[in-house]
Amino acid sequence: MAGEKRRQEILRYIEESEKPVSGQKLAEIFHVSRQVIVQDIALLRAGDKEIFSTNRGYICREKKRAVRIFRVFHSDERIEEELNLIVDWGGKVEDVFVDHEVYGELRAPLNISSRMQVRKFLEEIRSGKSRPLKNITSGYHCHTVWADSEEVLDRIQESLKEAGILSR
Repeated sequence: MAGEKRRQEILRYIEESEKPVSGQKLAEIFHVSRQVIVQDIALLRAGDKEIFSTNRGYICREKKRAVRIFRVFHSDERIEEELNLIVDWGGKVEDVFVDHEVYGELRAPLNISSRMQVRKFLEEIRSGKSRPLKNITSGYHCHTVWADSEEVLDRIQESLKEAGILSR
């Protein structure tokens, strides 16, 4: 299969997948090395395709959805509450980012859209593998949140505000 055709098929496969697709799986499907997949993804991104890497594989940003950035503040003990408030209304937490005084914007993909994914994320944090990014800015951080409509985002915003998590 020629490179351009393969890249279009890779893009289509990732877009149609319900969950992240690993580079290894793509390599097996298209009978190339994982390194070729990494290069193909880089070329697709250079062509303005919005493909994101997560710890579970590649995903494409969903089209025709509402998006909003929420600036929030809370302790470690309220991470679960914060994320559940978002996913319970149908939101998808794309990432977490902070604005560090020295390093600038630091961003990490999350791609959390269910309580099960919230639990898995918290297990990773609690295992001691890492600490929440928000801790380097004393609890202040932002999330990019996607939803089916602006109305859903309004409900999420109101819930975060009522819980005292939404920051100004």
